[in-house]
Amino acid sequence: MSTTPRSEPAPLPPSSPPAATRAYGADPAQVYDVRLPPAGVTPRHVTVLVVHGGFWRAAYDRAHAEPEAQAFAGAGYTVAVAEYRRVGMPGGGVPGTLDDVRGLVTAVLADPELPQPIVLVGHSAGGHLVTWAAAQPWLTEGHPGAVAGVVSLAGVVDLGAADRMQLGDGAARAFVGSDAGSAAWAEADPMSTQPSVPVRLIWGDADDVVPTSVGDAYLAKARAAGADVTSEVIAGADHFALIDPTAPAFRSVLAAVHSLTPTTP
Repeated sequence: MSTTPRSEPAPLPPSSPPAATRAYGADPAQVYDVRLPPAGVTPRHVTVLVVHGGFWRAAYDRAHAEPEAQAFAGAGYTVAVAEYRRVGMPGGGVPGTLDDVRGLVTAVLADPELPQPIVLVGHSAGGHLVTWAAAQPWLTEGHPGAVAGVVSLAGVVDLGAADRMQLGDGAARAFVGSDAGSAAWAEADPMSTQPSVPVRLIWGDADDVVPTSVGDAYLAKARAAGADVTSEVIAGADHFALIDPTAPAFRSVLAAVHSLTPTTP
């Protein structure tokens, strides 16, 4: 595969429709698709909850996460592919998008057809959302052990760093809707919290969309506090290689998910 950085995801290959699409709220964007392991593949009895990226903007939806979701299903996982309200849509941004993440996780945990534990996997802005969720009290209240951990792929885990770097042409400020240092900013920034479940950060060293340095302060702060957070940087991988099942980097993504549930078949 070429290591030339990409600014957009690769064209989608043909994909089969999901087994089901379920609502977790009244808005058309408050849904998740369910994808199941194909016939002949041994189920792992784990649900991977995929949260797509796109700098929290309405222009990017869950369609570009279909290849990675199908790859997780092909590896034996049940998959829930999340949609949520985004900037440029009614209710998108802070706090609406954060409220959607809570409603989404709550619905997936309550879905009797989705096995537990679940692993949250998010890319870019989705990496921010799952890392933010990793520290929220509601993630583990009432269902201890149901969330095995979080895998953040090139996640925007430090909103302050993203703002200083002007990533996505000011995407962090557009998402929060207020200046850095505000209460809304603190509410939305993973840097303001400590995770209560394991977090696996994965980066590509050829990523020019969300550079690896965005995670430096988050990783140092989490480790200083004794949190179970690790980071892996993959040589030659760009921003989209982490969600491209044809890229060598995706093997590391699968390994990270499997490491969080090592006793499952």
